[in-house]
Amino acid sequence: MIEMLGDLLRAIFGLITKGDLELAGKELNEAYLTLLRKDAGFFQQIPADKLTTTLLADHHYTHSHLEILAGLFYAEARLREAAGNTAGSREFYEKSLKLFMFTLDHDRTYSPERQEKIEWIRKRLSESRNMQT
Repeated sequence: MIEMLGDLLRAIFGLITKGDLELAGKELNEAYLTLLRKDAGFFQQIPADKLTTTLLADHHYTHSHLEILAGLFYAEARLREAAGNTAGSREFYEKSLKLFMFTLDHDRTYSPERQEKIEWIRKRLSESRNMQT
């Protein structure tokens, strides 16, 4: 599933780069349903500080599911950023980072892609905070 996620995200990022934000949003919503069997709204309404406990305990998701969701939130943040929604983008970068950090702490497999995304998100959030001040 992680490999399938990579292919989906590359396609979504390609659409964002081309400026086809509407189609990118549709593809992203389809990815939530295909990979996690819930629509985007289900995950988006969960507060960042309750993501892991809600999904692991209440909905029986696995650490792999959380990593997939982290990738989808990352794509959501990029899409919102491209659409000029800075606050929404920041919210999804923060949720994505939280999930990536959780999987980093609980997964025994090192992933250079995960590490790159963590560093990129941290940098982007730092830049965003600096722009506000």
